[in-house]
Amino acid sequence: MSFHRSPNVYVDHVRLKVRDLDRSVRFYREIIGFSVLAREGNTASLTADGKRALITLEQPENAAPKPAGTTGLYHFALLLPSREDLAQIVLHFAERNVPLGSADHLVSEALYLNDPDGNGIEIYRDRDPSEWQWRGKEVHMTVDPLDFRGLLSGVRKRPWNKLPDGTIIGHIHLHVSRLDEAETFYADGLGFDVVNRYGGHALFLSSGQYHHHIGLNTWQGIGAPPPPENSVGLREFTLVYPDRQARSRAAGRLRALGAEVGESDGALLAVDPSGNRIRLETGGH
Repeated sequence: MSFHRSPNVYVDHVRLKVRDLDRSVRFYREIIGFSVLAREGNTASLTADGKRALITLEQPENAAPKPAGTTGLYHFALLLPSREDLAQIVLHFAERNVPLGSADHLVSEALYLNDPDGNGIEIYRDRDPSEWQWRGKEVHMTVDPLDFRGLLSGVRKRPWNKLPDGTIIGHIHLHVSRLDEAETFYADGLGFDVVNRYGGHALFLSSGQYHHHIGLNTWQGIGAPPPPENSVGLREFTLVYPDRQARSRAAGRLRALGAEVGESDGALLAVDPSGNRIRLETGGH
């Protein structure tokens, strides 16, 4: 998991807006396998290891569905520690009749599903980095069928009680309005490296030669507007920088690009050109 530790910059936490907090907590506990770390008022924080919140759910006043053709969350991705963990959650989903998408990306094997509000979730395991194929500065990724037979071969089903303790946020993938503006913000501003271009409509960026910490696409349409403030979807996500100096340099680059960077509770807050909110924090684990 060294790609998600200092000195890399990585996604650490995702805050989501939902229409019915009770319904969402039930889904994330019973279907995904999170535990509730804390709950107060209209928010609940969810954990895999009982110590650190990975997801926070928030029910805004007068919460509404997210309109089509808007920017925001495509999916957030939970990275499991092992292939066997991925096999176990496949068996759990099959037992619960959970509708799934799936793919083999060469760098990883992935499952896709939605929460009750349509917030996209990817659950995946990484192949060993020695198996990744780099072509210069770009990593080769595909969308091949997932080999379920191979994944489940020899696996004995265990009761699915919870996500494994080593589960982390592996990456986040966003709908953006314009890919060129987004690339400038995330690469020139936040400091990520472009590691894959998917045609002219998607882009993947990372720190430390990971296959991607950030995905960006224009699949909701070029020029798509942000969704209304009270709609379900992404409230914000957190990027962790190795230290205050690295974070300050990123903030300076963003300001030089004309982006607004504010402060809140010891963190810096930025908004990308498509209206996606990012909290910049420091530290590691």
